[in-house]
Amino acid sequence: MHHVRAGSLLIRFSAFALIAALATSPASLGFERARADESPAYAVEVTDVSAKVGEPAVLHATLRIRDGYRVLQGYNNRVIELSSIDDGVAFERRVVRGTIREGGLDFAIGVRAIKPGRHPINGYFRVGYIHGPDELAMVSLRLIANVNGTE
Repeated sequence: MHHVRAGSLLIRFSAFALIAALATSPASLGFERARADESPAYAVEVTDVSAKVGEPAVLHATLRIRDGYRVLQGYNNRVIELSSIDDGVAFERRVVRGTIREGGLDFAIGVRAIKPGRHPINGYFRVGYIHGPDELAMVSLRLIANVNGTE
């Protein structure tokens, strides 16, 4: 019994040490979340959309590639986790693939206002880029916009 307790304490200490190390590591989850709104490779351009309640509309979101960077074409560049903060918007798809265009990526997000008014929506761009001869990266960028439902 005494032996089991010592082992249990060692496991707990190891777990706490691992958590502390991850919390101070630059690759920790907290650091990734803090960087979710920034990208050296892309500038986010999103315009709000207005549509009559019940009718389909398309919200266009564009990621402009910055000088010295290239779109990672082999990656599944997409928008994920689309949601309406007040449940005033329905989405055609929950995941929307990006189309590579000159100068960046274009995302055509099908939406439909369910009720009148301004409805905040959000999601995440999951995209990749190439910088220089050997740097490949995949990043998350926030998508924030509004869908205005009219009568």
